[in-house]
Amino acid sequence: MTTGPTAPDPGPTPPVAEPGSTNGPNRSEVPIALAMKEPELSESLGEYARAWAKRIRSGESGVLPVLGGLVILVVIFQVQSSVFLSAGNLTNLLVQGSVFVLLGMAEVWVLILGEIDLSAGYVAGIGGVITAILTAPPNNFPWYAAITVGMVATACIGVLQGTLVIRLSLPSFVVTLAGLLGWEGVLLYLVNTHGTGGTIRISNSILLDLSNGNLSPVAGWIIMVGSVLVFGGVTLLRDRHRQSSGLVAPPLAVTILKIAVMAAAGVALVLICNTDRGVLVPLRGVPYVVLIILGFLILWTFLLGRTRFGRYLYAIGGNPEAARRAGISLGWNRLWAFALTSFTAGAAGILYASRLGSISNNIDGGTLVLYAVAAAVIGGTSLFGGRGKMVYPLLGGLVIATIYNGTVLLGLAAAYQYMVTALVLLAAVSIDALARRSSSNS
Repeated sequence: MTTGPTAPDPGPTPPVAEPGSTNGPNRSEVPIALAMKEPELSESLGEYARAWAKRIRSGESGVLPVLGGLVILVVIFQVQSSVFLSAGNLTNLLVQGSVFVLLGMAEVWVLILGEIDLSAGYVAGIGGVITAILTAPPNNFPWYAAITVGMVATACIGVLQGTLVIRLSLPSFVVTLAGLLGWEGVLLYLVNTHGTGGTIRISNSILLDLSNGNLSPVAGWIIMVGSVLVFGGVTLLRDRHRQSSGLVAPPLAVTILKIAVMAAAGVALVLICNTDRGVLVPLRGVPYVVLIILGFLILWTFLLGRTRFGRYLYAIGGNPEAARRAGISLGWNRLWAFALTSFTAGAAGILYASRLGSISNNIDGGTLVLYAVAAAVIGGTSLFGGRGKMVYPLLGGLVIATIYNGTVLLGLAAAYQYMVTALVLLAAVSIDALARRSSSNS
Protein backbone atom coordinates (compact mmCIF):
# COMPACT_ATOMS: atom_id res chain seq x y z
CA MET A 1 0.00 0.00 0.00
CA THR A 2 1.25 3.49 -0.69
CA THR A 3 1.78 5.81 2.22
CA GLY A 4 1.25 9.03 0.36
CA PRO A 5 1.46 10.86 -2.95
CA THR A 6 4.81 10.61 -4.70
CA ALA A 7 6.12 12.52 -7.66
CA PRO A 8 5.38 10.83 -11.01
CA ASP A 9 8.24 9.20 -12.83
CA PRO A 10 9.46 11.50 -15.63
CA GLY A 11 10.70 8.49 -17.57
CA PRO A 12 9.03 6.79 -20.52
CA THR A 13 5.37 5.85 -20.35
CA PRO A 14 5.06 2.48 -18.61
CA PRO A 15 2.91 -0.35 -19.92
CA VAL A 16 -0.79 -0.16 -19.23
CA ALA A 17 -2.94 -3.03 -18.09
CA GLU A 18 -5.80 -4.10 -20.28
CA PRO A 19 -9.11 -2.70 -19.00
CA GLY A 20 -10.59 -5.41 -16.86
CA SER A 21 -7.41 -7.45 -16.54
CA THR A 22 -6.25 -8.80 -13.21
CA ASN A 23 -2.55 -9.16 -13.91
CA GLY A 24 -0.07 -6.50 -14.88
CA PRO A 25 1.09 -6.79 -18.48
CA ASN A 26 4.58 -7.71 -19.55
CA ARG A 27 6.05 -4.79 -21.48
CA SER A 28 6.76 -6.90 -24.55
CA GLU A 29 3.29 -8.46 -24.52
CA VAL A 30 1.27 -5.24 -24.54
CA PRO A 31 1.24 -4.57 -28.32
CA ILE A 32 0.37 -8.23 -28.99
CA ALA A 33 -2.44 -8.22 -26.43
CA LEU A 34 -3.86 -5.00 -27.77
CA ALA A 35 -3.74 -6.23 -31.35
CA MET A 36 -5.61 -9.36 -30.35
CA LYS A 37 -8.27 -7.68 -28.21
CA GLU A 38 -8.93 -4.41 -30.01
CA PRO A 39 -10.82 -4.79 -33.29
CA GLU A 40 -9.93 -1.20 -34.14
CA LEU A 41 -6.42 -2.40 -34.93
CA SER A 42 -7.51 -4.81 -37.67
CA GLU A 43 -6.11 -4.13 -41.12
CA SER A 44 -9.18 -4.97 -43.19
CA LEU A 45 -12.94 -4.97 -42.78
CA GLY A 46 -13.00 -8.76 -42.68
CA GLU A 47 -10.33 -8.94 -39.98
CA TYR A 48 -12.12 -6.24 -38.05
CA ALA A 49 -15.38 -8.20 -38.15
CA ARG A 50 -13.68 -11.45 -37.14
CA ALA A 51 -11.87 -9.79 -34.23
CA TRP A 52 -15.12 -8.19 -33.07
CA ALA A 53 -16.95 -11.53 -33.28
CA LYS A 54 -14.12 -13.18 -31.32
CA ARG A 55 -14.51 -10.65 -28.54
CA ILE A 56 -18.24 -11.29 -28.38
CA ARG A 57 -17.70 -15.05 -28.14
CA SER A 58 -15.11 -14.60 -25.39
CA GLY A 59 -17.61 -12.67 -23.27
CA GLU A 60 -16.42 -9.13 -24.05
CA SER A 61 -19.71 -7.90 -25.43
CA GLY A 62 -19.08 -4.24 -24.62
CA VAL A 63 -22.20 -2.08 -24.64
CA LEU A 64 -24.36 -4.60 -26.50
CA PRO A 65 -26.12 -5.95 -23.36
CA VAL A 66 -27.06 -2.51 -22.08
CA LEU A 67 -28.24 -1.41 -25.53
CA GLY A 68 -30.32 -4.56 -25.82
CA GLY A 69 -31.77 -4.01 -22.36
CA LEU A 70 -32.58 -0.40 -23.20
CA VAL A 71 -34.42 -1.45 -26.36
CA ILE A 72 -36.42 -4.06 -24.41
CA LEU A 73 -37.42 -1.50 -21.78
CA VAL A 74 -38.49 1.01 -24.43
CA VAL A 75 -40.61 -1.59 -26.21
CA ILE A 76 -42.28 -2.68 -22.96
CA PHE A 77 -43.14 0.84 -21.85
CA GLN A 78 -44.30 1.88 -25.33
CA VAL A 79 -46.64 -1.12 -25.50
CA GLN A 80 -48.05 -0.21 -22.10
CA SER A 81 -48.34 3.50 -22.86
CA SER A 82 -48.33 5.08 -26.32
CA VAL A 83 -47.16 8.36 -24.76
CA PHE A 84 -43.74 6.97 -23.85
CA LEU A 85 -42.12 7.61 -27.24
CA SER A 86 -43.72 11.02 -27.66
CA ALA A 87 -41.33 13.93 -28.21
CA GLY A 88 -42.32 15.58 -24.94
CA ASN A 89 -41.75 12.48 -22.84
CA LEU A 90 -38.45 11.57 -24.50
CA THR A 91 -37.12 15.08 -23.95
CA ASN A 92 -38.27 14.95 -20.35
CA LEU A 93 -36.50 11.59 -19.99
CA LEU A 94 -33.24 13.14 -21.15
CA VAL A 95 -33.53 15.90 -18.57
CA GLN A 96 -34.43 13.43 -15.81
CA GLY A 97 -31.50 11.20 -16.67
CA SER A 98 -28.91 14.00 -16.67
CA VAL A 99 -28.27 13.78 -12.92
CA PHE A 100 -27.97 9.97 -13.02
CA VAL A 101 -25.57 10.17 -15.97
CA LEU A 102 -23.33 12.83 -14.42
CA LEU A 103 -23.21 11.06 -11.06
CA GLY A 104 -22.36 7.84 -12.90
CA MET A 105 -19.50 9.64 -14.66
CA ALA A 106 -18.29 10.76 -11.25
CA GLU A 107 -18.16 7.18 -9.98
CA VAL A 108 -16.24 5.92 -13.02
CA TRP A 109 -13.07 7.70 -11.87
CA VAL A 110 -12.83 5.67 -8.66
CA LEU A 111 -14.41 2.46 -9.95
CA ILE A 112 -11.61 2.15 -12.52
CA LEU A 113 -9.21 2.04 -9.57
CA GLY A 114 -11.25 -0.66 -7.87
CA GLU A 115 -12.40 1.90 -5.28
CA ILE A 116 -15.84 3.40 -4.57
CA ASP A 117 -17.27 6.71 -3.37
CA LEU A 118 -20.44 6.38 -1.29
CA SER A 119 -20.55 10.07 -0.42
CA ALA A 120 -21.13 11.35 -3.97
CA GLY A 121 -24.87 11.89 -3.46
CA TYR A 122 -24.49 14.30 -0.55
CA VAL A 123 -21.35 15.85 -2.01
CA ALA A 124 -23.50 16.65 -5.04
CA GLY A 125 -26.06 18.20 -2.70
CA ILE A 126 -23.39 20.38 -1.10
CA GLY A 127 -22.36 21.64 -4.54
CA GLY A 128 -25.97 22.63 -5.23
CA VAL A 129 -26.41 24.20 -1.78
CA ILE A 130 -23.27 26.34 -2.00
CA THR A 131 -24.22 27.55 -5.48
CA ALA A 132 -27.77 28.38 -4.36
CA ILE A 133 -26.57 30.24 -1.27
CA LEU A 134 -24.07 32.35 -3.19
CA THR A 135 -26.56 33.43 -5.87
CA ALA A 136 -29.31 34.25 -3.37
CA PRO A 137 -29.56 37.59 -1.51
CA PRO A 138 -27.64 39.10 0.18
CA ASN A 139 -24.63 37.44 -1.52
CA ASN A 140 -25.85 37.89 -5.12
CA PHE A 141 -22.79 36.25 -6.69
CA PRO A 142 -22.71 36.04 -10.50
CA TRP A 143 -23.90 32.61 -11.62
CA TYR A 144 -20.51 31.60 -13.03
CA ALA A 145 -18.69 32.56 -9.82
CA ALA A 146 -21.19 30.64 -7.68
CA ILE A 147 -20.88 27.53 -9.85
CA THR A 148 -17.08 27.74 -9.73
CA VAL A 149 -17.00 28.02 -5.95
CA GLY A 150 -19.50 25.18 -5.55
CA MET A 151 -17.55 22.79 -7.78
CA VAL A 152 -14.15 23.72 -6.33
CA ALA A 153 -15.54 23.13 -2.84
CA THR A 154 -16.71 19.66 -3.79
CA ALA A 155 -13.35 18.92 -5.43
CA CYS A 156 -11.69 19.82 -2.12
CA ILE A 157 -13.96 17.28 -0.42
CA GLY A 158 -12.67 14.66 -2.83
CA VAL A 159 -9.07 15.65 -2.06
CA LEU A 160 -9.76 15.30 1.68
CA GLN A 161 -11.33 11.87 1.35
CA GLY A 162 -8.68 10.70 -1.10
CA THR A 163 -5.93 11.81 1.26
CA LEU A 164 -7.44 9.77 4.08
CA VAL A 165 -7.65 6.72 1.83
CA ILE A 166 -4.09 7.08 0.53
CA ARG A 167 -2.08 8.32 3.52
CA LEU A 168 -3.82 6.25 6.19
CA SER A 169 -4.39 3.23 3.95
CA LEU A 170 -8.07 3.20 4.86
CA PRO A 171 -10.66 1.42 2.69
CA SER A 172 -12.45 3.87 0.43
CA PHE A 173 -15.72 2.15 1.35
CA VAL A 174 -15.30 3.13 5.01
CA VAL A 175 -13.98 6.64 4.36
CA THR A 176 -16.73 7.57 1.92
CA LEU A 177 -19.40 5.89 4.07
CA ALA A 178 -18.31 8.20 6.86
CA GLY A 179 -18.42 10.99 4.28
CA LEU A 180 -21.98 10.05 3.37
CA LEU A 181 -23.04 10.62 6.98
CA GLY A 182 -20.80 13.61 7.63
CA TRP A 183 -21.59 15.54 4.47
CA GLU A 184 -25.29 14.90 5.00
CA GLY A 185 -24.90 16.69 8.33
CA VAL A 186 -23.05 19.57 6.66
CA LEU A 187 -25.77 19.84 4.02
CA LEU A 188 -28.52 19.93 6.66
CA TYR A 189 -26.64 22.61 8.59
CA LEU A 190 -26.19 24.81 5.50
CA VAL A 191 -29.80 24.48 4.38
CA ASN A 192 -31.28 25.08 7.83
CA THR A 193 -28.97 28.04 8.42
CA HIS A 194 -29.41 29.82 5.10
CA GLY A 195 -32.78 28.55 3.89
CA THR A 196 -36.41 29.19 4.70
CA GLY A 197 -38.46 26.25 5.89
CA GLY A 198 -35.67 23.84 5.06
CA THR A 199 -35.41 25.01 1.43
CA ILE A 200 -33.14 27.35 -0.49
CA ARG A 201 -34.83 28.59 -3.64
CA ILE A 202 -32.94 29.48 -6.82
CA SER A 203 -33.99 32.75 -8.40
CA ASN A 204 -31.11 33.20 -10.86
CA SER A 205 -32.58 32.70 -14.32
CA ILE A 206 -29.38 31.31 -15.85
CA LEU A 207 -29.05 28.67 -13.14
CA LEU A 208 -32.66 27.67 -13.67
CA ASP A 209 -32.10 27.42 -17.42
CA LEU A 210 -29.26 24.90 -17.00
CA SER A 211 -31.85 22.13 -16.69
CA ASN A 212 -35.03 23.87 -17.81
CA GLY A 213 -33.90 26.07 -20.71
CA ASN A 214 -33.68 25.14 -24.39
CA LEU A 215 -31.73 26.12 -27.46
CA SER A 216 -33.59 27.62 -30.37
CA PRO A 217 -34.46 25.08 -33.09
CA VAL A 218 -31.98 26.68 -35.51
CA ALA A 219 -29.18 26.70 -32.92
CA GLY A 220 -29.80 23.02 -32.27
CA TRP A 221 -29.26 22.15 -35.93
CA ILE A 222 -26.16 24.34 -36.20
CA ILE A 223 -24.54 22.74 -33.15
CA MET A 224 -25.46 19.25 -34.28
CA VAL A 225 -24.01 19.69 -37.78
CA GLY A 226 -20.88 21.32 -36.37
CA SER A 227 -20.41 18.52 -33.85
CA VAL A 228 -20.73 15.81 -36.51
CA LEU A 229 -18.26 17.61 -38.79
CA VAL A 230 -15.75 17.99 -35.96
CA PHE A 231 -16.18 14.37 -34.91
CA GLY A 232 -15.78 13.16 -38.47
CA GLY A 233 -12.73 15.33 -39.10
CA VAL A 234 -10.99 14.32 -35.87
CA THR A 235 -11.71 10.63 -36.48
CA LEU A 236 -10.41 10.67 -40.06
CA LEU A 237 -7.31 12.68 -39.11
CA ARG A 238 -6.56 10.31 -36.24
CA ASP A 239 -6.78 7.29 -38.54
CA ARG A 240 -4.57 8.98 -41.13
CA HIS A 241 -2.04 9.88 -38.43
CA ARG A 242 -1.93 6.26 -37.28
CA GLN A 243 -1.34 5.06 -40.83
CA SER A 244 1.42 7.62 -41.43
CA SER A 245 3.07 6.54 -38.16
CA GLY A 246 3.14 2.92 -39.27
CA LEU A 247 0.31 1.90 -36.96
CA VAL A 248 -2.76 -0.05 -38.01
CA ALA A 249 -5.97 2.00 -38.30
CA PRO A 250 -9.60 0.87 -38.54
CA PRO A 251 -10.93 0.19 -42.05
CA LEU A 252 -12.30 3.27 -43.79
CA ALA A 253 -15.74 1.65 -44.03
CA VAL A 254 -15.86 1.27 -40.23
CA THR A 255 -14.83 4.88 -39.72
CA ILE A 256 -17.49 6.10 -42.13
CA LEU A 257 -20.06 3.93 -40.36
CA LYS A 258 -19.15 5.49 -37.00
CA ILE A 259 -19.58 8.97 -38.45
CA ALA A 260 -22.90 7.99 -40.03
CA VAL A 261 -24.20 6.58 -36.74
CA MET A 262 -23.12 9.77 -34.98
CA ALA A 263 -24.93 11.87 -37.59
CA ALA A 264 -28.09 9.75 -37.41
CA ALA A 265 -28.18 10.00 -33.61
CA GLY A 266 -27.71 13.77 -33.80
CA VAL A 267 -30.47 14.20 -36.38
CA ALA A 268 -32.86 12.06 -34.33
CA LEU A 269 -32.08 14.01 -31.16
CA VAL A 270 -32.66 17.41 -32.77
CA LEU A 271 -35.82 16.30 -34.55
CA ILE A 272 -37.30 14.99 -31.31
CA CYS A 273 -36.36 18.03 -29.24
CA ASN A 274 -37.45 20.51 -31.91
CA THR A 275 -40.96 19.03 -31.99
CA ASP A 276 -43.43 21.30 -30.22
CA ARG A 277 -44.05 19.71 -26.82
CA GLY A 278 -45.74 22.66 -25.17
CA VAL A 279 -49.28 22.58 -23.77
CA LEU A 280 -50.25 26.21 -23.27
CA VAL A 281 -47.35 27.83 -25.15
CA PRO A 282 -44.98 26.50 -27.84
CA LEU A 283 -41.94 24.70 -26.43
CA ARG A 284 -39.18 23.57 -28.77
CA GLY A 285 -35.42 23.10 -28.77
CA VAL A 286 -32.66 20.91 -27.40
CA PRO A 287 -32.35 21.34 -23.60
CA TYR A 288 -29.17 23.04 -22.43
CA VAL A 289 -28.54 20.15 -20.06
CA VAL A 290 -28.01 17.82 -23.03
CA LEU A 291 -25.11 20.01 -24.18
CA ILE A 292 -23.70 20.06 -20.65
CA ILE A 293 -23.74 16.28 -20.45
CA LEU A 294 -22.16 15.97 -23.90
CA GLY A 295 -19.49 18.49 -22.87
CA PHE A 296 -18.56 16.44 -19.81
CA LEU A 297 -18.66 13.25 -21.90
CA ILE A 298 -16.23 14.63 -24.48
CA LEU A 299 -13.85 16.21 -21.96
CA TRP A 300 -13.75 13.27 -19.55
CA THR A 301 -13.48 10.74 -22.41
CA PHE A 302 -10.46 12.60 -23.75
CA LEU A 303 -8.86 12.81 -20.30
CA LEU A 304 -9.47 9.13 -19.58
CA GLY A 305 -8.67 7.69 -22.99
CA ARG A 306 -6.13 10.04 -24.57
CA THR A 307 -3.84 11.17 -21.75
CA ARG A 308 -1.09 9.57 -19.68
CA PHE A 309 -3.18 10.15 -16.55
CA GLY A 310 -6.01 8.04 -17.95
CA ARG A 311 -3.64 5.23 -18.93
CA TYR A 312 -2.17 5.30 -15.44
CA LEU A 313 -5.62 4.87 -13.89
CA TYR A 314 -6.28 1.78 -15.99
CA ALA A 315 -2.89 0.38 -15.04
CA ILE A 316 -3.49 0.96 -11.33
CA GLY A 317 -6.94 -0.57 -11.52
CA GLY A 318 -5.65 -3.59 -13.44
CA ASN A 319 -2.73 -4.34 -11.12
CA PRO A 320 -1.55 -1.74 -8.55
CA GLU A 321 1.69 -3.54 -7.75
CA ALA A 322 2.68 -3.87 -11.40
CA ALA A 323 1.85 -0.19 -11.91
CA ARG A 324 4.00 0.79 -8.93
CA ARG A 325 6.91 -1.29 -10.21
CA ALA A 326 6.54 0.41 -13.59
CA GLY A 327 7.10 3.79 -11.93
CA ILE A 328 3.52 5.05 -11.79
CA SER A 329 2.71 7.26 -8.81
CA LEU A 330 -0.18 5.50 -7.13
CA GLY A 331 -0.69 8.31 -4.62
CA TRP A 332 -1.09 11.31 -6.87
CA ASN A 333 -3.11 9.55 -9.54
CA ARG A 334 -5.55 8.08 -7.02
CA LEU A 335 -5.85 11.49 -5.36
CA TRP A 336 -6.76 13.14 -8.65
CA ALA A 337 -9.35 10.43 -9.28
CA PHE A 338 -11.08 11.13 -5.97
CA ALA A 339 -10.96 14.88 -6.66
CA LEU A 340 -12.53 14.43 -10.12
CA THR A 341 -15.23 12.21 -8.65
CA SER A 342 -16.34 14.88 -6.19
CA PHE A 343 -15.89 17.66 -8.76
CA THR A 344 -18.21 15.89 -11.21
CA ALA A 345 -20.66 15.10 -8.41
CA GLY A 346 -20.77 18.81 -7.58
CA ALA A 347 -21.80 19.56 -11.17
CA ALA A 348 -24.54 16.93 -10.90
CA GLY A 349 -25.81 18.56 -7.72
CA ILE A 350 -26.03 21.94 -9.43
CA LEU A 351 -28.08 20.41 -12.25
CA TYR A 352 -30.27 18.69 -9.66
CA ALA A 353 -30.96 21.99 -7.90
CA SER A 354 -31.53 23.73 -11.24
CA ARG A 355 -34.13 21.18 -12.32
CA LEU A 356 -36.09 21.46 -9.08
CA GLY A 357 -35.62 25.21 -8.79
CA SER A 358 -34.41 24.76 -5.20
CA ILE A 359 -32.37 22.60 -2.88
CA SER A 360 -33.83 21.31 0.38
CA ASN A 361 -32.85 19.31 3.44
CA ASN A 362 -34.78 16.24 2.28
CA ILE A 363 -32.44 15.41 -0.61
CA ASP A 364 -31.87 11.65 -0.61
CA GLY A 365 -28.15 11.47 -1.22
CA GLY A 366 -28.05 7.80 -0.29
CA THR A 367 -30.38 6.85 -3.11
CA LEU A 368 -28.57 9.16 -5.53
CA VAL A 369 -25.21 7.50 -4.91
CA LEU A 370 -26.74 4.06 -5.36
CA TYR A 371 -28.14 5.19 -8.70
CA ALA A 372 -24.72 6.63 -9.55
CA VAL A 373 -22.96 3.32 -8.99
CA ALA A 374 -25.80 1.50 -10.76
CA ALA A 375 -25.55 3.79 -13.81
CA ALA A 376 -21.81 3.16 -14.14
CA VAL A 377 -22.04 -0.61 -13.59
CA ILE A 378 -25.13 -1.16 -15.74
CA GLY A 379 -23.35 0.62 -18.57
CA GLY A 380 -20.37 -1.73 -18.35
CA THR A 381 -17.89 -0.33 -15.81
CA SER A 382 -16.25 -3.09 -13.80
CA LEU A 383 -16.59 -3.13 -10.01
CA PHE A 384 -13.27 -4.98 -9.90
CA GLY A 385 -11.30 -2.09 -11.40
CA GLY A 386 -9.37 -1.67 -14.63
CA ARG A 387 -12.30 -1.26 -17.03
CA GLY A 388 -14.65 1.61 -17.71
CA LYS A 389 -15.45 4.40 -20.15
CA MET A 390 -17.41 7.59 -19.77
CA VAL A 391 -19.97 6.43 -22.32
CA TYR A 392 -20.93 3.59 -19.97
CA PRO A 393 -22.69 5.76 -17.35
CA LEU A 394 -24.36 7.64 -20.21
CA LEU A 395 -26.03 4.41 -21.31
CA GLY A 396 -26.58 3.17 -17.77
CA GLY A 397 -28.08 6.49 -16.72
CA LEU A 398 -30.49 6.35 -19.66
CA VAL A 399 -31.55 2.86 -18.56
CA ILE A 400 -32.26 4.09 -15.02
CA ALA A 401 -34.06 7.18 -16.33
CA THR A 402 -36.13 4.97 -18.65
CA ILE A 403 -37.18 2.76 -15.74
CA TYR A 404 -38.00 5.79 -13.60
CA ASN A 405 -39.86 7.58 -16.36
CA GLY A 406 -41.76 4.50 -17.53
CA THR A 407 -42.93 3.42 -14.08
CA VAL A 408 -44.11 6.93 -13.27
CA LEU A 409 -45.87 7.18 -16.63
CA LEU A 410 -47.70 3.93 -15.92
CA GLY A 411 -48.66 5.09 -12.44
CA LEU A 412 -46.72 2.28 -10.74
CA ALA A 413 -45.50 2.58 -7.18
CA ALA A 414 -41.86 3.39 -6.43
CA ALA A 415 -41.42 -0.21 -5.27
CA TYR A 416 -41.57 -1.41 -8.89
CA GLN A 417 -38.96 1.12 -9.94
CA TYR A 418 -36.53 -0.10 -7.29
CA MET A 419 -37.15 -3.77 -8.04
CA VAL A 420 -36.70 -3.40 -11.81
CA THR A 421 -33.53 -1.32 -11.33
CA ALA A 422 -32.19 -3.96 -8.93
CA LEU A 423 -32.78 -6.74 -11.46
CA VAL A 424 -31.06 -4.77 -14.23
CA LEU A 425 -28.10 -4.01 -11.95
CA LEU A 426 -27.81 -7.66 -10.91
CA ALA A 427 -27.83 -8.71 -14.57
CA ALA A 428 -25.08 -6.18 -15.39
CA VAL A 429 -22.84 -7.38 -12.54
CA SER A 430 -23.44 -11.01 -13.54
CA ILE A 431 -22.41 -10.27 -17.13
CA ASP A 432 -19.28 -8.53 -15.85
CA ALA A 433 -18.35 -11.49 -13.63
CA LEU A 434 -18.99 -14.02 -16.40
CA ALA A 435 -16.92 -11.98 -18.85
CA ARG A 436 -14.00 -11.88 -16.41
CA ARG A 437 -14.26 -15.62 -15.82
CA SER A 438 -14.38 -16.34 -19.55
CA SER A 439 -11.40 -14.03 -20.16
CA SER A 440 -9.32 -15.69 -17.44
CA ASN A 441 -10.08 -19.16 -18.82
CA SER A 442 -9.23 -18.26 -22.42
